[in-house]
Amino acid sequence: MNRGGYSVVPKAKCILTRMKPMPSSMPKRGTYTVAPQSVPTRIVMTIPATTSISMDRRRVLQMTIQSDRAGGPRTAALLARMLQFGDSMFPIGSFSFSCGLESAIQKGIVVDTATLAAYARTAVEQAARGDGIALIAAHNAATAADFDALVQIDNVVFARKLSEEARTMTVRMGKKFTEIGLQVIDVPFLRRWCEYIEAGTTPGCYPISLAINFAVQNLSAREAFVVHQYGVATMILSAALRLMRISHVDTQGILYDLNARVDADFQIAAKARLSDMAGYAPLTEILAAVHTKAHVRLFMS
Repeated sequence: MNRGGYSVVPKAKCILTRMKPMPSSMPKRGTYTVAPQSVPTRIVMTIPATTSISMDRRRVLQMTIQSDRAGGPRTAALLARMLQFGDSMFPIGSFSFSCGLESAIQKGIVVDTATLAAYARTAVEQAARGDGIALIAAHNAATAADFDALVQIDNVVFARKLSEEARTMTVRMGKKFTEIGLQVIDVPFLRRWCEYIEAGTTPGCYPISLAINFAVQNLSAREAFVVHQYGVATMILSAALRLMRISHVDTQGILYDLNARVDADFQIAAKARLSDMAGYAPLTEILAAVHTKAHVRLFMS
């Protein structure tokens, strides 16, 4: 026994034991009761102190995929991946864009919490009826390994970006998302999509790159849609904190209200065809044009 009171085992071994149900006559401590259930299996593993706990990323991914085959761990692992690739900390440069909010504030269109909420709500609705439809179609194409369809969808998304800033935003974020995703999970399908982008075969718009990334990880189109919509909202609200007098509590309240719409928006987008992509927000396009010529700019859009 060492100084810490732990016993040192010379060899690693795995002991599989079965826990016996507690007899009804056995006294119970406190007020806890044990309900009769199926006999669980307990795995006891001892590891020598000299064993290294580091392992390469590929082995971690393989172990996670294997654990996903079980019901509970699968749900937890997929949720964790969804949070990871949808988190604002994921370095794709989204903090550099405001989706036109900077011009809206400069021109007096967004002046308080109410007008900010209205602006963000319009942006989220436009995203659902535009990029959201393409994202779902791309996820279906990626699931079917149809690269021709993916390139077609990607070009449709790019063609519908009217302003130069909008095109720059979706292409930069899409390429960076693909590159970092490839370094993290490194699967052939994602590598091929990255090669398509680098060769100029396809623009590599963010919604399409997001759909492909989630498809290869066995994350659903619904989860990809949620991450996309959440990203649009947080991009605007994060920019608002740097552009106007508003508190974190106010932005969180707006975000909470916007999140309540995502399920209904997904149902609408899932039933739509790619040709149904549409959006009517002329003021947003005008603000984007104004921002391009602005003398002072904090954001790239």
